[in-house]
Amino acid sequence: MRRALREAYKGIRGGEGGPFGAAIVKDGVVIGAGHNRVLKGRNPTLHAEVCAIDAATRRLKTHLLEGCEIYSTTEPCVMCFAAINWAKIDTVYFGTAVPDVKRLGFNELTISNRTLKRLGRSPVRIVPVFLRGECLKLLKTWKALPSARTY
Repeated sequence: MRRALREAYKGIRGGEGGPFGAAIVKDGVVIGAGHNRVLKGRNPTLHAEVCAIDAATRRLKTHLLEGCEIYSTTEPCVMCFAAINWAKIDTVYFGTAVPDVKRLGFNELTISNRTLKRLGRSPVRIVPVFLRGECLKLLKTWKALPSARTY
């Protein structure tokens, strides 16, 4: 999770996107990491989780990430949870939840990962509130930036 946090801080310092970072781990080794690049890339799909999945699949040269875990500073959105499921990532750890970023003005759909898991019968294991305090600090740091904007 700390790698995901570093990624998120890197992204907000560069004005690339919102305060989100993700890292993918396999056998204790980070194999992919990313941060939100929606603003820099002018592309609403460039979420931290999607960028981390892209990096990991390139490294492993496969679209399947079985045996991997993803650490996300905030609960993945519907799009990102679907990508995590389709990549067959075993476990998602996240720090803050959808309501936390919704309060900051982000355009999140209020569907939790647990609901998505249940409705879609996804095998992805969900571990919420992982290093929540550090992830909340990230959101507060972003909110205090003069350039902070919502999506």
